[in-house]
Amino acid sequence: MTTNDSTSQMLEDVLHQDIPLTRDMGVKVISWQNHSLRLHLPLEPNINHKSTLFGGSLYCGAVLAGWGWLYLRLKEAGIEDGHIVIHEGQISYPLPVKRDGVAICDAPDDATWDKFVKMYQRRGRARLALSTRIVAEGSEDSAVEFVGQYVLHR
Repeated sequence: MTTNDSTSQMLEDVLHQDIPLTRDMGVKVISWQNHSLRLHLPLEPNINHKSTLFGGSLYCGAVLAGWGWLYLRLKEAGIEDGHIVIHEGQISYPLPVKRDGVAICDAPDDATWDKFVKMYQRRGRARLALSTRIVAEGSEDSAVEFVGQYVLHR
């Protein structure tokens, strides 16, 4: 973990406790800064027959980065009464990941976030599209591109 260590550790603990698969996958929170979340996806526990990161693990990593982003952002906004679920997702795999991966989820624009929060406060349910990409460690080339529709409900 590099930035905001206590927040990163808290999220990692939540992931490992509430979503046990993340422990077996070896998911670690790298950082949470400037409303950008980075997760580490190690190759070894997620390797496939081609010695690359398994597509299912990449999908899980992409979903988890979005889920974790929304979890942390809601905490910052003081919204702690909701349940986050992934409603649907669209993924593409333009490049193989031949070493450890990094899942990156950046913030949507402010207007989108504000609309999401207002909808949740008014109706108790809101939907937010989040984009995640996964790069091979040491690269900035997107090996995976994911857009997930997350729902927050009471």
